[in-house]
Amino acid sequence: MRTLLIRSLTMSSLVLAVAACATATPYQPVKNGVGYSEQRLESNRYKVTFSGNSSTTRQTVENYLLYRAAEVTLQNGYDYFVQADTNTDAQTSYSQTYGGFGGYGGYWSPFYGPGLGLGASSSIPRTEYEAQASILVFKGPKPADNYKAFDAREVKANLEATIARPPQQAAQN
Repeated sequence: MRTLLIRSLTMSSLVLAVAACATATPYQPVKNGVGYSEQRLESNRYKVTFSGNSSTTRQTVENYLLYRAAEVTLQNGYDYFVQADTNTDAQTSYSQTYGGFGGYGGYWSPFYGPGLGLGASSSIPRTEYEAQASILVFKGPKPADNYKAFDAREVKANLEATIARPPQQAAQN
């Protein structure tokens, strides 16, 4: 029984250690399924996407999408962009954990003799967000009457402090 208890505590510690090491997706081109991407659809229309891991909040994913839209706008010689459409999808999966006296494992009872125990279990949700937008890019001042229009320089300047880059990229900036 002591061995089963030690095994259970070791597994629980391992799960907690792995969970503690998980960090939010940095602002980076798509790598291992997470990060930003864009695709030119027409001369002034792009599809921009940002996918985060389960440690990346919805707000961060949506801010990174806006930041990337601003970068794409400026990199292509334009001043502002208009969001033609935008969407954020959430995908939730569940991890099953087993605890108690070793999860699946044997036990001995003075009343019933040897037996098989399942221990306590829990289900841990993991939600990953992906935001997408179609943007139209333009030159000149942003139209004041269009609430879907964003000044690319202002967006970039206002969100810059919230952008977490990968370690090697952060050292270069």
